[in-house]
Amino acid sequence: MGVSNRILILFAHPALEKSWVNRQLLQGIQGIDAITVHDLYEQYPNLHIDVKFEQNLLLNHDIIVFQHPFYWYSSPAILKEWQDLVLELGFAYGHGGTALRGKKFLSAITTGGSEQAYCRQGHNFFTIRELLAPFEQTARLCGMDYLPPFVIQGTHELRHSDQIGKHVNDYRTALIALRDDTIDWEQIQQHKHLNHKLEQLIKTPEISHHAQ
Repeated sequence: MGVSNRILILFAHPALEKSWVNRQLLQGIQGIDAITVHDLYEQYPNLHIDVKFEQNLLLNHDIIVFQHPFYWYSSPAILKEWQDLVLELGFAYGHGGTALRGKKFLSAITTGGSEQAYCRQGHNFFTIRELLAPFEQTARLCGMDYLPPFVIQGTHELRHSDQIGKHVNDYRTALIALRDDTIDWEQIQQHKHLNHKLEQLIKTPEISHHAQ
C-alpha cells in the first residue's frame, strides 16, 4: 500500500551527542518508510549549503518538519542559514515562487523550560505559539499550511529513558498519522500543540463489513 505523504525532517542540533532527548526522538523514527531524516549539521559541517540539492529535497516531499532545540526563542544557526539561502525569491515566494505551495509545515521543538515558563506569568512571558510566529509566517509566505507544533518541554528534567519514552512514541505516532493522512485536518488547528491530546486527532480506520 502506498503512502499519502512523504515527510522530510530537517534536523538541526550542533551538539547532538549532548542531547538526550533529540537523540532518542531520532532513534524512534529511524527506518520508517517515506520519512527522510536530513541532519543539516552532519551534511554541512562547514555551513556550505547546497541550495539546489536542498530545493530538490523539498520538491520531493509533501510535509516539511523543522526539528531542533529552541535556541534563544528560535533555531540553531544552520537552520536560519538554510532558510536564507534555500527559500529563494522565485522558488519559495514572490513572482513564480510557488514550489512549496500546498505543502504542510511542522515545527518539532524541545525546550529546557517547562510549559509554565512560556506564558504571561512565566519566565519567558510569551507562549510557544507566539514565539514560533516567524516560522508560521515563513510557511504562510511560501503558501504552506502551518500545523500546530510538536513541543516537548522541560527537557532538563528528562533524565531517564522511561521519562522520554512517551514523547518518542507520540512523535512516531504523529509522523505516521501525517504520512498516512489519518490526521483529522479539520480539528488539528484547534489544538495549540500537535501532541496535546494527540489521540483525538487520529482517525479510527473504518471497519469493513464485507465478508472476507
